[in-house]
Amino acid sequence: MTREEAEFRPGPELSIEAALTPYRKRGEATDAAVRAMSLTEPCRGCGGQGKYLRWVLLHPINETARHAGHADATRELLDGTTGE
Repeated sequence: MTREEAEFRPGPELSIEAALTPYRKRGEATDAAVRAMSLTEPCRGCGGQGKYLRWVLLHPINETARHAGHADATRELLDGTTGE
């Protein structure tokens, strides 16, 4: 399936509030669901790979850190500065 460029440009009818409201509601529902479970709750959508809620919660943190590291390495290559 080919995606159209227009798909990534919301129209003027989409306000910041209209975009954020469902995002916040989904976040609240996710928080409530996670708080109701144990960190050792088996992951039902992980193909029976023995993963638990703890893994599901830590995986996006790990991915975010990895991609932030990639972006930082690219920036270092571009501007030549490095951190401490």
